Amino acid sequence: MTTTITKIYSGPLSMFGAKVQIAALEKGIDFEQIMVPFTKGDAYEPKHPDVLRINPVKQQVPVLIDGDVELFDSTQIFEYLEDRYPTPALWPQGIAERARARQLEQKSDEVFFPNVIKLFGLQHDMQSAPAVAACAGCARFYEEMEGLLATRDYLAGPYSFADIAFYMACIFADRKGARMTQATPRLLAWRSRMGERPAVRAVVEPMMRFLASEGRDVASFLMPR
Repeated sequence: MTTTITKIYSGPLSMFGAKVQIAALEKGIDFEQIMVPFTKGDAYEPKHPDVLRINPVKQQVPVLIDGDVELFDSTQIFEYLEDRYPTPALWPQGIAERARARQLEQKSDEVFFPNVIKLFGLQHDMQSAPAVAACAGCARFYEEMEGLLATRDYLAGPYSFADIAFYMACIFADRKGARMTQATPRLLAWRSRMGERPAVRAVVEPMMRFLASEGRDVASFLMPR
């Protein structure tokens, strides 16, 4: 009998692919990781044929193939993995608690990260009005997460996919100049706890090495001391 191996297509600089990879490692899933072609000049060209077939509109990773299940979008892939491999759980147990965790993951991607995207291309002018506004948006979100951590170690209570999503977004925010400060000490401690997790390190460290090899900025808090 042939065993089907789950395939996860990602890229060396894919924040959303990294979210899926970390979740799969946390769950102990036996998967084949396929890094799509990437070069500094051409980015993700040529597109991988499986990515084009499964995600023809956006043409982006991550993409998952698990037998006859083919999915794109990091959140949709994670929800499938959570159903298929429920232990260890990466959502809280209670209905309300899961809803809050899902909301936090969505806010990380759709509320926090758009501020970071605005900083791309503004590294030469971080004092400009758009850059200052984007950093202020990130700072407000950091303060909100600081408040959540007043009574818990992780954003949604137990460690969850919401933490994975926000940690990866924070890496890109730091690289682009929207850095955490001592104004959010609990959030800084959370970030340290996240960085100590083996699954997180297994995904993030190769990404930072790739960035360094390309001459790109590396998250300051992940640079060797």
